[in-house]
Amino acid sequence: MMPDRFDTPPLLRVQGLHKCYGARVALHDASFDLWPGEVLAVVGESGSGKSTLLNTVAGRLAPDAGCVLYRSADGAVHDVHAMNLAQQRALARTEWGFVHQNPADGLRMDVSAGANVGERLMGLGWRHYGQLRATAQTWLRRVEIDPARVDDPPRQFSGGMRQRLQIARNLVTHPRLVLMDEPTSGLDVSVQARLLDLLRRLTRELRLAVLLVTHDLAVARLLAHRMLVMQHGRIVEAGLTDQLLDDPQHPYTQLLVSSVLQP
Repeated sequence: MMPDRFDTPPLLRVQGLHKCYGARVALHDASFDLWPGEVLAVVGESGSGKSTLLNTVAGRLAPDAGCVLYRSADGAVHDVHAMNLAQQRALARTEWGFVHQNPADGLRMDVSAGANVGERLMGLGWRHYGQLRATAQTWLRRVEIDPARVDDPPRQFSGGMRQRLQIARNLVTHPRLVLMDEPTSGLDVSVQARLLDLLRRLTRELRLAVLLVTHDLAVARLLAHRMLVMQHGRIVEAGLTDQLLDDPQHPYTQLLVSSVLQP
C-alpha cells in the first residue's frame, strides 16, 4: 500500500546531485523525493551509480553539486551536507539508520549482541543496565534471534543472523529513515527469503522510510513502493514498482527486466 503523499511533505528531498571521479561521472543530476512510510528502491547493474547515490545521500560522500534536504522530527529542514560532523553523527545515531551489505561493517564484532543493540540507546542517554539488556533482548526476539544469545558476539552468528542483528541495532532507536545497501546480497536463498519477510514486516509496522539499493529486481518488487533505475550515474526511469517492472519504458529498464525473465 502506497503512503499518502498528500497529508505530509517529503521526509527527504534530493536535488540535482552530481559527483565526478576525475573524468568519470558517477552521478548526474540525481533528484527524487521520499515520503514517510515509503520504501524506494534504487536498481541498476554494477557501476550504475547506486552506491554513490546512497553514500552521498547518507552524507558519507560530498557531492560536487546538488543538495540533500532532510525534514527532522521537529519539522525543521536540514541540508545534510551543510551540517557539521557532530550534527551528522547525531542524526545517524537517532533519526537515521544504515544497513550495510556486509554485516561486519555495521556491527562491533568484538562485543556481545546485546551491546551492539544497546550502544545506540546509550548514545541517546540510556544508562540503566537492566533496561538496556531487556530492550536488547526484545529486539533480538523481534528480528528472530533467540534472546538467550544476548551475550554471544556476532562472530558466533551465521551470516543471516548477523544481518538481522545489524537490523536490530539500527531500528532499536526507532529511526525515521533507513538506508539499506544490498541487505540480502550474498545470503542463501532460504535465508534471504526469511530476511525479506522480516524487512517487509518491520518497515510496515514501524512506518519506516527506506532508501534501498539492490541489484535484485525481485527484492525491489517485494519491498519497494517505488523504484528508480540507474544507468551510467543517471536516473533513467522512475515509477511505481509493479508498473515499472510490468511495463518498462526505457530501453535499459526493458533490458534489466528481460534478463530476469529469461529462462
